[in-house]
Amino acid sequence: MNVAIVGTGYVGLVSGACFSEVGVDVTCVDIDHDKIERLRRGEIPIYEPGLAELVGRNVAAGRLHFSTSLAEVIDSVEIVFCAVGTPADEDGSADLRHVLAVARDFGSCINGYTLFVTKSTVPVGTSKLVRAEIEACMAARGCDVPFELASNPEFLKEGAAIKDFMSPDRVVIGIESERGRKLMERLYRPFLLNNFRVMFMDLPSAEMTKYAANAMLATRISFINEIANLCERVGADVNCVRTAIGADVRIGGKFLYPGCGYGGSCFPKDVRALIHTGEEHGCPMKVIRAVEEVNERQKTIVFEKLKAIFDGKLAGRRIAVWGLAFKPETDDMRCAPSLEVIAGLIKEGAEVVVYDPVAAQECRRRIGDAVVYATDMYEALVDADALALLTEWKQFRLPSWAVVAKTMRGRDIVDGRNIYQASDMAPYSLRLHSIGRPVQG
Repeated sequence: MNVAIVGTGYVGLVSGACFSEVGVDVTCVDIDHDKIERLRRGEIPIYEPGLAELVGRNVAAGRLHFSTSLAEVIDSVEIVFCAVGTPADEDGSADLRHVLAVARDFGSCINGYTLFVTKSTVPVGTSKLVRAEIEACMAARGCDVPFELASNPEFLKEGAAIKDFMSPDRVVIGIESERGRKLMERLYRPFLLNNFRVMFMDLPSAEMTKYAANAMLATRISFINEIANLCERVGADVNCVRTAIGADVRIGGKFLYPGCGYGGSCFPKDVRALIHTGEEHGCPMKVIRAVEEVNERQKTIVFEKLKAIFDGKLAGRRIAVWGLAFKPETDDMRCAPSLEVIAGLIKEGAEVVVYDPVAAQECRRRIGDAVVYATDMYEALVDADALALLTEWKQFRLPSWAVVAKTMRGRDIVDGRNIYQASDMAPYSLRLHSIGRPVQG
């Protein structure tokens, strides 16, 4: 089976590599000539564990190819996936320019029945816009061949994308006809050996499912963060509360981990897009809007704790930061809490020293030399007045507190991810400030 995937970003490249791993012949298409040349040389433009090996293996096997032209491969493929970005516009809506550009490209070159599958995250109703673009381009060249649309939203977690794709909780497919359904069933047949669920539905429902899923997960995060903030004020321990409510089978424990807020490419963008869609259709998303407001406030909580430690006087203080990426196993800093914390510290006149296992280059691209870049986690602590943990990388989970205490000038540790125990720090006279628990030490 032959497919083309337009867009070689996170979703497109992971999807292409995983499809080719099960025997599908895949051509990944991108208009960025430099990126395509780099991919042909084996250079992977994103950090995702295992992806470089997966791409290299399938390129060598002749199942994964790269091109800058959809027209060059359109006659040899049965399915074209659209996996380009849909960044948030200024009003919070999803920017569909790239998706509609792919639709026009598709309509300008198809010569026979082909299934156009939207894998990009798009608002409900986008399929109608895509169809209109395709039909307009076909009409302009006097072409009258059949095509169909499908929606196949992705549910990949950065840092675990390959596992998620190869062994998903479910595959959601919006489809228009039995012909398109059978084509998608054939494509996903190799994965059925794992007995996961393929859920077929109409196009609008598939489009809505992606936004609803991310909004629900974001809601759980903001909910437990609000509970954590209240716990601090009333003297409760949010870890006890979280464990107890998570034991209720109706609630469960996933995504009930308090911290300094969510970030990344999906939750912030999709929550805003869902709010905008509600406004467009006269249905205010009051709960979802509150979720966003809570999260934006939560991103500043580590900064506020640092400010309180020094009685509002951060000027001249040296603050160490462990973790820049919005989550472990990625270099993605889009909407990361670290950006808010660093901005606040710099504005107050603090000197900021940062360390992240993979995201330093991305940080330098975003904020340049506004911070000092350490080459390892302990170097960042030299003469630091306080340490802030913002990303729970594995190497940060069990540090040598003896080395920390010896290297730092100050005694305060602000744990933005609630991974530390005060009892481990007590022998070294370190003070732990976490989320939703009393200050200890």
